[in-house]
Amino acid sequence: MCSSAPPSSLLRQVLDDRFSQTAGEVERLFGEACLATRSEYAGRLNQAVRRMRLADSAEELGATLLDAAAAFSGNAALFRVEGETVRGEGIRGVPEQAAEAFRTLAIPLPAAAALAHAVESRDPVVAITTAAEVSAEMMDVAGHSAEGRVSVFPVVAADRVVALVYAWGDVQTSAVELLAQVAGAVWPAGKAVAGPLVTIEPAIQPAPAASAWDRLSPEDQQVHLRAQRFARVKVSEMHLAESGAVHAGRVRGDLYATLGARIDAARAAFRQSFFAACPSMVDYLHLELVRNLAHDDPELLGKDYPGPLA
Repeated sequence: MCSSAPPSSLLRQVLDDRFSQTAGEVERLFGEACLATRSEYAGRLNQAVRRMRLADSAEELGATLLDAAAAFSGNAALFRVEGETVRGEGIRGVPEQAAEAFRTLAIPLPAAAALAHAVESRDPVVAITTAAEVSAEMMDVAGHSAEGRVSVFPVVAADRVVALVYAWGDVQTSAVELLAQVAGAVWPAGKAVAGPLVTIEPAIQPAPAASAWDRLSPEDQQVHLRAQRFARVKVSEMHLAESGAVHAGRVRGDLYATLGARIDAARAAFRQSFFAACPSMVDYLHLELVRNLAHDDPELLGKDYPGPLA
């Protein structure tokens, strides 16, 4: 007589096999979903950055930034900064009547602690949505509750905050912060801005003194301005493509060790494109690496960083 396993053992084995198969399928589908999500996320960021780089004016750039921020938060507003006052530029995610009211807002910074802190610190701020933090006017326009949260991201250009991105809801903070940084890096420089935003000075002073800049020919001035833009774009691309490495490099104080290949490639391109053609050229790439990547602390570039181009 042949022996056989007890029915309960056979059932357990069948269930175990099916569970393993199901678990493997779930893991495969989850991996595919994660890959698709990452690809979509990167694509949306890349498209937003490309549109901002192609913007012809601060007005167009601000509108593009606002649309992109809303895509990564659900609700977003853009303030322009005028001295001690912020003025409503545009808003997404609210009814049209509220949007019209927002465009008439003029909020004194002392009346909105979170906005004031973002301007003063030049760093992102997360705050509770109370009248003291965001102003009574913004509470009404945005329909905030007293238990809500808002994230405020400064747009820094010409060594000052020119605008604030104000986002609430499901805010993907890393993405919106990156968008604000890119906007500051490519903000139109050296000319009056079409539209309601403020006039912007060059993001990096073209020469150590105004008289030296004035002595340059118009052709050389244009080369300097192109070099500034090249530097801002290259450093912004490093932020976009290597955000994790940038953060890790800052923490360890060795940004060059972390991003050496990208920095070396940018230095070589900058030397070839600008130094050879313009004897008065300044290493704007080095200045932008220090200002943007290293947060004005050259030591964070690390001991192996070769320094400014000669």
